[in-house]
Amino acid sequence: GRFRSWMPLAPARATARRPRHDVPALLMTTDHAPRDLARQVFRDPVHWLAFGLGSGLLPVAPGTWGSLLAVGIFWVLPPLPLAVMLPVLVAAFAAGCVICGTSARRLGVHDHGGIVFDEIVAMLLVLCVTPRTPGWTVVAFLAFRVFDVAKPWPIREADHRIAGGLGIMLDDVLAAVYAALVVRGALLLPLF
Repeated sequence: GRFRSWMPLAPARATARRPRHDVPALLMTTDHAPRDLARQVFRDPVHWLAFGLGSGLLPVAPGTWGSLLAVGIFWVLPPLPLAVMLPVLVAAFAAGCVICGTSARRLGVHDHGGIVFDEIVAMLLVLCVTPRTPGWTVVAFLAFRVFDVAKPWPIREADHRIAGGLGIMLDDVLAAVYAALVVRGALLLPLF
């Protein structure tokens, strides 16, 4: 009846069992990936990297798990100067555009929730301007997750308007910029 307009449309079902490599990014659905996703991720190096070494396969909040993986990487690596970290992260961003875009195309799903390479790079970006203490790491993590989930302007615009790997990576890097600004602003307060 007339009250059905509020109900979301059911997502279209994938008709092919094999992932399509020729699907243009703008035509991809947001439907769930194939049932054998875990097998695909662990057999394909592109998916394995895009899914954050498999952390994106976790069933609840994969972006949070990818961000936590970045926190672990940050604490395992020796402290590096910003002049070293930024070029590394720029290269990781460029690689992520290719990796995430290729993974999304192969899955036929634009920005599948399990693709967390973008969260890893973005979280590392926030952490490279954050004091290396547990307290500030928690502040940086929470700030990034809030902006990544809430997607204030222009993050949401980048997420919806820019196709392919660049769109997948850019919205998270914008969330990282917001989070980094919050962390740098909070440094002016006597918190930790």
